[in-house]
Amino acid sequence: MVKKIEELTDEELSQEVKKMKSSSIYDALIIGFLIGVAIYSSVKNGIGLLSFLPLVYIPIAAKNKVRNHQLKKQFDERHSK
Repeated sequence: MVKKIEELTDEELSQEVKKMKSSSIYDALIIGFLIGVAIYSSVKNGIGLLSFLPLVYIPIAAKNKVRNHQLKKQFDERHSK
């Protein structure tokens, strides 16, 4: 079960912030790859199912971005004191 951000200890929060950077890079790579597949598919076969493939991952990436923002905010609040 995933803990809420407010319930994380300082050490757990610090580890999550470290993971945040790599998850942002992975999201960008996956979206770039999916856009490339969609463009290739559209050029090769016309607009079809694969043309809309990046739309499937966008909500996942958006959820990750919101969580990363909340982690950063919580981390800054705890360490600004």
